[in-house]
Amino acid sequence: MIDLQSIRAIDFHTHAEEPCGCHSDDGYDDLQTRMAEYFGAPWKHPPTIEDTAAHFRKQNVAAVIFPVDSERETGYRRYKNEEVAEISAQHSDILIPFASIDPAKGKTGAREARRLVEEYGVQGFKFHPTLQGFYPNDRMAYPLYEAIAETGKPALFHTGQTGVGAGMRGGNSMRLKYSNPIYLDDVAVDFPDMPIIMAHPSFPWQEEALAIATHKPNVWIDLSGWSPKYFPPILVRYANSILKHRMLFGSDWPMITPERWLNDFEQLDIKPEVRPLILKENAAKLLGLS
Repeated sequence: MIDLQSIRAIDFHTHAEEPCGCHSDDGYDDLQTRMAEYFGAPWKHPPTIEDTAAHFRKQNVAAVIFPVDSERETGYRRYKNEEVAEISAQHSDILIPFASIDPAKGKTGAREARRLVEEYGVQGFKFHPTLQGFYPNDRMAYPLYEAIAETGKPALFHTGQTGVGAGMRGGNSMRLKYSNPIYLDDVAVDFPDMPIIMAHPSFPWQEEALAIATHKPNVWIDLSGWSPKYFPPILVRYANSILKHRMLFGSDWPMITPERWLNDFEQLDIKPEVRPLILKENAAKLLGLS
């Protein structure tokens, strides 16, 4: 179990990579390499879950970790949720497993979600509309949302443009429109008791994201995918005030390391009383750890 008193922060956004560290048969390696170049990531091969646990343990930072199920849309093979959860359980002092299910799987996906929570201790679910090729308010996703809402676990949605597919031919066939946060407003209305996290500063739709979070009490924002030094002033202003209890630290590991994010966050004009909320307390409350 995670010792909240001993860790300095909870990173709400880290990616699980398969042990082989490569997907040479389906193009995933090329995507990762281009993203690493975009972010200036400090590794040659993506770190495994074990590597991730060791790195975060050294940094004294707990981490929410997840795969992304985008097989249908991209052809990138799926990293099994069960395996991610099993390896994470071996590092339960530092890792918090989330799962990912393509919403197009409908009732089959809903059954999987319930099973993953009951049998594997999964603590939440990750969606990536750009990679998975769907609008979050598409009714085909609702059977899966219903199952997640029944479990009481949070749903984390990628929003905005954060570098996935950037610079690749045709943006690697990824359509940014799916990750406009405005579509999550419908989800927040239709599932008012399901915690929803909008991942990343939602460039170029930051004000839409802030409007939703201020209007819907079941919506949070994780600040991953960008160095804090690039945060727009309006995001910092809301984080310091009316949304201080619903902002979450996230790095977007392995593209951004937690130490890089945290170092840049130190330079950000955030009130002293707000810093612990963003770095740990809000996440601990949302995850039921406190």
